[in-house]
Amino acid sequence: MSVRIGNASGFYGDRLSAMREMLTGGPLDYLTGDYLAELTMLILGRDRMKDPNRGYARTFLRQLEDTLDLALENDVKIVTNAGGLNPAGLAAAIRELNPHVKVAHVEGDDLRQQGFDGALTANAYLGCWGIVECLNAGADVVVTGRVTDASLVVGPAAAHFGWAPTDFDALAGATVAGHVIECGTQATGGNFAFFTEIADLAHPGFPIAEIGERGESVITKHDGTGGAVTVDTVKAQLLYEIGGPRYLGPDVTSRFDTITLTQRDTDRVAITGVRGEAPPDTLKVCVNTLDGFRNSMTFVLCGLDIDDKAALAKRQLADAVGTDGLEWTLARTDRPDADTEETASALLHATIRTPDPKRAKAFSRAAVELALASYPGFTLTSPPGDGTPVGVYQPRYVPREAVHHEAVLPDGTRKTVDPPAVTDSPPVLPPVEEGHPEPTTSWTRRVPLGTIVGARSGDKGGDANLGVWVRDPAAYPWLSAELSVDRLRELLPEAKDLDIERHPLPNLHALNFVLHGLLGQGVAASTRFDPQAKSLGEWLRSRVVDIPETLL
Repeated sequence: MSVRIGNASGFYGDRLSAMREMLTGGPLDYLTGDYLAELTMLILGRDRMKDPNRGYARTFLRQLEDTLDLALENDVKIVTNAGGLNPAGLAAAIRELNPHVKVAHVEGDDLRQQGFDGALTANAYLGCWGIVECLNAGADVVVTGRVTDASLVVGPAAAHFGWAPTDFDALAGATVAGHVIECGTQATGGNFAFFTEIADLAHPGFPIAEIGERGESVITKHDGTGGAVTVDTVKAQLLYEIGGPRYLGPDVTSRFDTITLTQRDTDRVAITGVRGEAPPDTLKVCVNTLDGFRNSMTFVLCGLDIDDKAALAKRQLADAVGTDGLEWTLARTDRPDADTEETASALLHATIRTPDPKRAKAFSRAAVELALASYPGFTLTSPPGDGTPVGVYQPRYVPREAVHHEAVLPDGTRKTVDPPAVTDSPPVLPPVEEGHPEPTTSWTRRVPLGTIVGARSGDKGGDANLGVWVRDPAAYPWLSAELSVDRLRELLPEAKDLDIERHPLPNLHALNFVLHGLLGQGVAASTRFDPQAKSLGEWLRSRVVDIPETLL
């Protein structure tokens, strides 16, 4: 018998109505909500600076005001990381909604006093076992701070089936299922490379994982909801924000090179064969610090002499505010002989990063003061404004024993969650060898890579992940031969000087790349056009390459 776990949030700011939709759309045993990302921790940290009673995702509380009684009536347990930096505060606020609700929360991830003095936030990624303790104690709602996204799903499954920390394969299977549904509608057609093939994407339903007692699962959604659940929508999410085939987590090391996906029925995809190994003996810590201020202005350059106009604006602004911390990007969006003013224009982006908030503000004023004294057709896309604080993200690692993982049960009892007594397990199989497949020999046609290749990309701190796959297994040898690290650098010139890892996943007919340093010091500090690398995969798919006719 499987346990049915739904998800109602993929980030802080996701669809407000999703919780009610999931609770009224069909049967569930558990409902999870993921509200935390590395950038969100920075946002919550700034909230906490203003008011120490804040620091949690307040939108979750708004959702619960409308749905808590519904969840209790249907005996659906809720597990969420919306507690952010203040899980106790959110738990107390939930009790005010209904004095009869049994609320538990998980603490111990905040490490600011353990060698991270001066950090705005420093939170260890906890695993599932605090959640398990809370659910075993009868909690209706479990609130956590920084746990891994997948652990929100692993915890309910482990509690339901009574798994032990050494049930590596079961834990790995649940982790993979959790990774698929953690980002909400990205598993049901959202942000999907082949989105034009999905008939109803106006309002995609949120995903559900039906997890069995050995960790096998079926990914689905409520009947009658929009979007679609296919092998490819699931595969796209599997390739999101990962590294190598060994997916490290606090509960288990999941082998992504053992995953098998099977379309069982309409909107039902089975995940089987997942193998697990012992988790690492360290926990990752998300550390955010504040590092000065940033401000940006964009100059519109229309018509002729674009380069000369850009040079003049650069010289004038640099004379006014200095060159220290000043960065420029010229986006040549202009076309010759354009039939609209917008398509005749290029965009010159100027960004300053400085420890002085007054200089950050003066930067935008200086840009405006050039309005009548610079290039012809001078205009800006925004008025002047104050600088905003810059957050810098760093991943750090600490021994498991350095973290006091604690479950605060519904009756107020505190229970220490000891690190799993797990010794190293032997690898379930050797890592996938890179190999050197023979390229396909046939006539070729120059077309966009995305004609046959799907992609999904995202941020991991200052690095970017780029997963690509082909739907036709016959095309995988060609993809593997074609898309080397050097070839990726050619296709994505912005990455030509970066350290790039390449990880083959032949079981998924996929390759995953990690582009180290593409995002600088993380999303909040990045001045890149696409600071979270969300469009990186679509850029790659748009590049024109020679593809064998036999694969088209």
